[in-house]
Amino acid sequence: MDDDNAGSVMETIRIPNSATYSPVALTDLMFAAPLASRVLLGATLPGRLIQAAAFGAYAGSVVGDWASRRGVRKLDFLATFGADVQHLDPMDGRQRLDDAKRHVDQLVSIYKPPERNRDSLAADVNERLTSYLAGLTGQRVETSDSVRELTLAGLAMPHAVGSCDILSGDVAVFRNTGVFEAHILAHEFCHRKGYLKELEAQALAYLALVSSRDSTLRQAALAERVYRNFRVLDGGDPERYEALLDDSPLEGPLLEDFRRLRPGGNEGWFARTMRDLYDSRMKLTGQNGLSDYDRGFTDFLYTYERARSEGRVA
Repeated sequence: MDDDNAGSVMETIRIPNSATYSPVALTDLMFAAPLASRVLLGATLPGRLIQAAAFGAYAGSVVGDWASRRGVRKLDFLATFGADVQHLDPMDGRQRLDDAKRHVDQLVSIYKPPERNRDSLAADVNERLTSYLAGLTGQRVETSDSVRELTLAGLAMPHAVGSCDILSGDVAVFRNTGVFEAHILAHEFCHRKGYLKELEAQALAYLALVSSRDSTLRQAALAERVYRNFRVLDGGDPERYEALLDDSPLEGPLLEDFRRLRPGGNEGWFARTMRDLYDSRMKLTGQNGLSDYDRGFTDFLYTYERARSEGRVA
């Protein structure tokens, strides 16, 4: 190989994510095995042994992933996009409504009901995200595309549709979300690749998918942007959200996906408590709270697109 070709070879880092290939989430085994053993066998020792084995496998996976991640070049969001968690230009109500209308029209114009199963979609989403980030950093960070359907995290976070264990990279999607699923997968895979802040995961997932030639991926990104704008515009009022849907061109299965995703106004005390705790945890880690999922995410895109139109970023 000559020097010119050698210089063009992109660096590749492979993060093992070995915990994601376990048939059962190792964190679930660690927490549930002693209790299940006690209930089923009337003894705790078998559960303790399973718990110890699961912890050993989990710890080994975490250490292996940490060692691999040391060479990852992370994006500087402010330098790359002209925006980050703390640097956002807020949209006013009219700008936000215009943004929602413009992108819902784009969504309706390309929409087709998703046909791929979750495993196939996850593989496509993971490759797209990997390629997109490589184009920005000059480095391919390859990770698992395994996804679970059920973990104890789903019980602990009833307001969530997906989760990622940031230490082991274990990802779960708790229910079918139709058009949104590709974006939800991309969001969780961003965490798996080391982007821990929710706004960053929202933004990278959107930008990777919306620039794809795959219409299933593009429509997922557009749906997420419209949905998050609607969540800000409804001010927490489910009836206002329904009115926004009624005023939109959404119809059929696409409309039903939007209706199913938004939680109703009758959340129980446990769901409200867990939501409040998660909001507080986000703020303690330098984020703006749960608003980063919707207001922060859409303001980020608005700020980035302004910076790009003014030539301040590429």
